[in-house]
Formats: sequence, C-alpha cells, structure tokens
Amino acid sequence: MAHSRRPPPPPLEANDRRVTIVGTVAWAVALAVLLVLRGQIPASDRWWIWTCAVGVAMGLFALWYVPVFKRGRARKAQRRAETRAGAATQPEPGSNDSKTVSSTETPGTSTRS
Repeated sequence: MAHSRRPPPPPLEANDRRVTIVGTVAWAVALAVLLVLRGQIPASDRWWIWTCAVGVAMGLFALWYVPVFKRGRARKAQRRAETRAGAATQPEPGSNDSKTVSSTETPGTSTRS
C-alpha cells in the first residue's frame, strides 16, 4: 500500500536578534552563577567561567554582526537581481550583424563573404 507524502512545509524565518539575545542572556546567567559559586568550584573546573565569559562576548559580537551580515546579503541579492534584469534587456551575443572576427577564428579571415 503506497502512502502519498505531504510536501514539507516551507522553512520558518527566525527572529535572529531575539535568538541571539536569549543565547547571550543564558551565557550571562551561567557566568553569574559560576562567579557566585566560584569558591565552591574546584580549581581544575574554573575554566567554565572563561567559557561563559567567551559565550557572552560572542553573543554581544553577534548582536552587532548579524544585522551587518544581513544588510550585506540583501545588497548582494539586489545587485544580482539588477545584473540579471540588465542581462535580460541586452541582446544575445552574436545576434547583431557585426562583422567582427571572434578570437577563436584565424586572425585576418572573416566568416562572411
């Protein structure tokens, strides 16, 4: 018995800023807890404090970088769309009545009589 599969739903767009803020806050909370309990953490496990500090720093960097990255991608997509639109209005190569010789042909000879 063959079952027909439904098509997969389209991907959802996430709110990048909210996701970054939640992750950064989670790292900050973990850092605060570890700093409060610092005296109870064995010296060999205190590297977790630095891990949380780096997590907070990377989250703050991401809050700045993600919008810059998205604007760059949007500009690039716009330029690509403009290039495609411009290419669509240009005549195809070789469709004009030019008597120029292509670089693959023997110099000094023409394909037209």
